[in-house]
This record gives sequence, C-alpha cells and structure tokens, in this order.
Amino acid sequence: MKKTRLFFQFVGIGVFAISLLIAGCTKEGPMGPAGADGTDGIDGTDGNSTCLDCHATEVKSNIEAQFAMSVHSSGINAVDYAGGRASCAQCHSHQGFVQYANTGAVAGDITNPTAWECATCHGLHESFGGSDFALRLKDPVHPIFDPAITMDLGGNSNLCANCHQSRRAEPIIDKPGDTYKITSTHYGPHHGAQANVVAGVGFAEIEGSVAYPAPGSATHLAQASCTGCHMAEFDNENDQGGHTYNPSLLACNTCHGVTETDFNYGGVRSIVEGQLETLRDELVRLGVVEFAQESVYELNEETGLIELVALPGEYVPVVGTYPMVQARAFFNWAGLEEDRSLGVHNPKYVKALLQNSIEALEAEPTPGS
Repeated sequence: MKKTRLFFQFVGIGVFAISLLIAGCTKEGPMGPAGADGTDGIDGTDGNSTCLDCHATEVKSNIEAQFAMSVHSSGINAVDYAGGRASCAQCHSHQGFVQYANTGAVAGDITNPTAWECATCHGLHESFGGSDFALRLKDPVHPIFDPAITMDLGGNSNLCANCHQSRRAEPIIDKPGDTYKITSTHYGPHHGAQANVVAGVGFAEIEGSVAYPAPGSATHLAQASCTGCHMAEFDNENDQGGHTYNPSLLACNTCHGVTETDFNYGGVRSIVEGQLETLRDELVRLGVVEFAQESVYELNEETGLIELVALPGEYVPVVGTYPMVQARAFFNWAGLEEDRSLGVHNPKYVKALLQNSIEALEAEPTPGS
C-alpha cells in the first residue's frame, strides 16, 4: 500500500516537472513592429447642435421677440371673450389647447385663461432630430363640421388646422330642407376657417357657371404650406414670417419668381374683394344682412351674458328664416370674409364659391316686390 502511494507521488511530481518545462519552452518573444493605421471612421455629431438650433440663447430670444408681435401672443382676438368657456377654450386659451391636445377634450371652464405661449404648440420631443419641433399635434385633422372626412394640410401645418377650421357644417348639410333659420348674429362658419379654404372643403358649393376644383388640389396646398408662407425665415425689414405668423412677401415673391410689393398676384385679391362686396350687397338687398348703425348686443345663451357682437359700420346677419340658397350664400360670404386672405389661400375655390353664390342670389326676388 505504501509502495503504491509512493509511486503515485513520483508520477505527480513528474507531471509537474514536465509542465514547467513545456511552459518554459513556449515563452512569448519580443513584440514585432506596429502595423499601419486603419481608415478613420466617420466623425460623430455634436449631441447639442440640434438642440441649439432652437434653444440657444440668441435664437430663443429672437423667436420670443417675433412671437411678441403676433396676435396669438397678445390674445387680443380671443382670450377675454372665449378663452374660459369649455366649448371654446381648446382654441381660445393656452390651457384649453394643451388640454385638448393631451386628452382630446377640455374638461370644463377655465378659471384664469391666458394667451398662447411657446408651450401651447410645443410639448415633448419624440426623435430629437432636426425636424422634430415637438409639436403637440401634427396628424391630419378630422374637422368639426364633418369628422368623417380628413383634412391633411401636410405635416406641421396640420397643427394650425386644429383651430383654423369651420365649427359647423354648411346649412343644407346641417339641417336639410327648403329653408334655414339663422338664430344668432354669431352665425357662420367661424372667425377663421382658413384650413377649409386651403383644403377646398366645407363651404356651400352652390351650383353655378363656375366649376369647383377638386378638394386638396390648391397650389398652396401642393406646393406651399401654412408654415412655408406664414413662418418662412423672418424678414426683419417688414416684420413678416418667423413666429410673427404674418405672411412673408419675401417668401411668396421667391416662390412666384417676381418682385411684387403686395400679395395681389395676378389681381386675385382685387377680384375677390369685389366679389365679396357684390355678394354682401345682394344679401343686404334680400334682408339677410344689415348694416349696423349702432353697436349690436346679443344674449349669449351659453353664458347668460349680454355681449357686443357688432360695432357701428359693420355688417351682421339678421336673425330669421330664409330660403336655403340665401342661407348658404350667407355662409360663404361670412366664412370667406373671415378667411381674410381675399382668395390667396385657394383662388379657384374661392372665386367659384363667390361667383356661384352671386348668380344664385341675383335670381332671387327682392322681398316685398
């Protein structure tokens, strides 16, 4: 037994000795010469550069200065009048729009509504890429007047369409029949249905001598955009573009390849202005519209308050029941007056609406004749 144990001890020592010998024989030699350098990789980008495009102190200050020139910033057209009402707040106050963008609705009246600010339109970034402006809404819009259809003004311009659209369908769709009752001096599409005009939808397409262009066929939809014209690079000389939202004549001239001094390209604005006046006069003749000799006040049924709805010298609808064609023509006149582009947004559509409305009213007899 002792001899066996001794044998295995000798074997173990032998194996250990051989291992040392082998290790000593495979020792690493001196390092050879260095190889040639590999090809350089592509330089990375500055992780802060995209952020600084908007958030650099100077850039941010310039944007804020431009925004301070805008009606959106002052809230002069909307906040005091409608910013607190749940039914209006989604477009008439900062708080209401943020609620609507986040949840799809406004929970209730806003106690202390304020005007728009940066965070009204801008929320959280998604990709942090150069074109990610963190807009709260940019998908195509299902309009209030007909949620079954889609208005797609293209990317960032869809943000504008959430508010700049008609709040009601045109009369024959709203309440089909031979007559239509105008129940308020507030009646009409809304105070800024520009998205309808650009998209070529939502107005009263009365039959007449002028054919209507296909929806979505406007040049300013296919080749321009809300942001392209109203938020082009800021023109410091004329205070246009950028975050003023004032349309940029410089940008328009560049696109049209001309050097005009106003937006009356091809005389379109002059033609449409004349059509609007003619249509208005026809509505006055028929008693649908009247010239306010003094301030007009009306009870707002939503708030229970008496409100100013027209100043002396303004034209307002006369509450009453009218033949359907007259109510439809009024709808067009009111909406296109409030569009305020005098046809620029969609010349073919606007001129067709106005001319066909004029022809239809000229065939209507004067009341009492």
